[in-house]
Amino acid sequence: MQVQKLEGYIQDYTKFLQRTRHYDGIYIWESLHHFQQNWDVEAPDFGKMYEKSLQNSTTKRLWKRENYNPKQMMLQFASQQSDFVRQMFRNLLNEEKDIENRIARFKFCCDELLREYKERHPISVENNHYHEDNHMIFLYLAFRWPEVYTFYSFPHFRQTLHLMGTRNLPGPHDLLRFIKVSKTIYRFLAKEEALFEQLHKHLPPNLRYLSQSMLVVQDFYRFVAGNVG
Repeated sequence: MQVQKLEGYIQDYTKFLQRTRHYDGIYIWESLHHFQQNWDVEAPDFGKMYEKSLQNSTTKRLWKRENYNPKQMMLQFASQQSDFVRQMFRNLLNEEKDIENRIARFKFCCDELLREYKERHPISVENNHYHEDNHMIFLYLAFRWPEVYTFYSFPHFRQTLHLMGTRNLPGPHDLLRFIKVSKTIYRFLAKEEALFEQLHKHLPPNLRYLSQSMLVVQDFYRFVAGNVG
């Protein structure tokens, strides 16, 4: 990754925030706010808490699209084995444990719950828990620990690294490198006061969870991948 190119793209991103009238990333910050306000892994009714934690007033695109419904499947799993699902999230969000092992274990548990779901609903056409591609897993991580993680969108991330002159591009399962590079990018973004001033202008006051939020990294790398090259 060439620092000069990274700094140039940060300037482009800052200018974009300055000139755009309709910033379309507000929904992500709103969903972060909902999650931070409602998430409690020890809540008596885990399914109800999970449902309240993933909310948005304008769109469901983070957890529901055509042929993609991870939130609904997790609610199904919670109705099957609430305590088991609770323990899955305890483990995934435990920062004292190795992140790769946490993610692998979470996926394994989802596989097992899906197998059980299919046994209980043999005529159901549902055959996916939608957590294998890491999007939802990093959504949970980023919403619970926004100072540590950002969203995972591998095609955009890889394209951004390519545009910044990275020779040895990562594969889709190189999660440690994704986390490491995301933190590096954030350190450069955090130096740009003008960038955060412009981002503040687009967000309502209650959504300005910006001082230590890595979510800006995914907004940046999606901007670079979609607008440069």
